Amino acid sequence: MTELREHHTLHTRVVAAPADTVYTLVADVTRWPVIFEPTVHVRHLERGDGTERFHLWALVNGEVKNWVSRRTLDPRERTVTFRQERGQSPFASMGGRWRFAPQPDGRTMVSLTHDFTTLGQEAGAWVTEGVNRNSERELAALARIAELPHAIDELVFSFTDRIELSGAAADAYAFVDRADAWPRRLPHVRRVRLRVDPPGVQDMEMETVTADGGAHTTRSVRLCFPDSSIVYKQLVPPALLLGHSGAWEFTPDGAGGAVAVARHTVAVDPAAVPKVLGEGRTLAEARAYLREALGANSRTTLTHAAAYAGANAAALAPGSPPREGTP
Repeated sequence: MTELREHHTLHTRVVAAPADTVYTLVADVTRWPVIFEPTVHVRHLERGDGTERFHLWALVNGEVKNWVSRRTLDPRERTVTFRQERGQSPFASMGGRWRFAPQPDGRTMVSLTHDFTTLGQEAGAWVTEGVNRNSERELAALARIAELPHAIDELVFSFTDRIELSGAAADAYAFVDRADAWPRRLPHVRRVRLRVDPPGVQDMEMETVTADGGAHTTRSVRLCFPDSSIVYKQLVPPALLLGHSGAWEFTPDGAGGAVAVARHTVAVDPAAVPKVLGEGRTLAEARAYLREALGANSRTTLTHAAAYAGANAAALAPGSPPREGTP
């Protein structure tokens, strides 16, 4: 019988920002994918007064893991306590706590503790390595955002684009899922490298062409939920961003058509604004630029996905000739 082993870790960092500011960044888990490097996606399951339950996907030692956690938030004591409902191999159990202690000089001592059990010594070493690496990255990312001289709402913002489909949601989903075909289907995509491992998890490297003829390369991890949504987090975002996550969502309308939505959440890098947009440009101008640039690409993809779904619907109509090809 494999022995259960207990482990405890403690990671700390002094952050040059008020405790309430730092606490708020951790308390709002919806922003984690653009703030914390390991977090890929968060989906709320329950939200109550001081408690919440959510499904979280994150990178642990380069692999996508997922689990359901419950958290208790105490803004008065500035603590966030968390525990996984069921351990996912190699975890048998996992929990911990964030603490935010104000310092006399106005800074904040952040403490992040984990307690967890694993099956066997080898698994314990692998998990402890991942917990240590992710904790250090999370604390560094927290400090990077909190210490900026800007309100979080000036840095992190979200927007959506939508389009109505005359075809099936599943066909539009298939168009977005098959990103390896984008270079021949989308005018702004020059190259895509797509790796699927395990099924439902995609590692995608993409080179896109900008309106002025320039090019940039991004790398994303994508989570695919067949026929309904594809969510992603950019591991290598464009130069103007600290973080970028998003989703493609496909919903049947009940009348033979569907609606497709592209969602974006981004965190702007203030230091990159003058380098990318020019001296004297503001955060407001950067947000407007990103809204148009990212939105334009999304709208192009949605338009082509809609055309693909519409063509499939037309091909299936009575009297139509068979349509060759696959997504």
